[in-house]
Amino acid sequence: MTKQEIDELIQTKLGVMIYFEGTNCSVCSVLKPKIDTMFKENFSKIERIYIKADEEPQLSADFVVFSVPTVLVYLDGKEFMRYSRNISLVQMENDLKRLYEMLEN
Repeated sequence: MTKQEIDELIQTKLGVMIYFEGTNCSVCSVLKPKIDTMFKENFSKIERIYIKADEEPQLSADFVVFSVPTVLVYLDGKEFMRYSRNISLVQMENDLKRLYEMLEN
């Protein structure tokens, strides 16, 4: 997926979540299915994109991602959240829930 394609999704969808992971990152491997499940169950209208940062260094640079895992959430065309390294799923869900519900209605 190109930066242009991602930008188009960000502008046309209610929300977009981008998960940057590393090929040999054990934390990334453990966190990815948990984040995927959380978004499927609670934020189903948010498009999910997964990017291997080490395989897509230009995309990582375009989104100013320097460490993995990193989660970016765009709502209504704007970056709403950015979490890196030590990511709390509870905090992420709480941060996202209220605004998501307002945008969904």
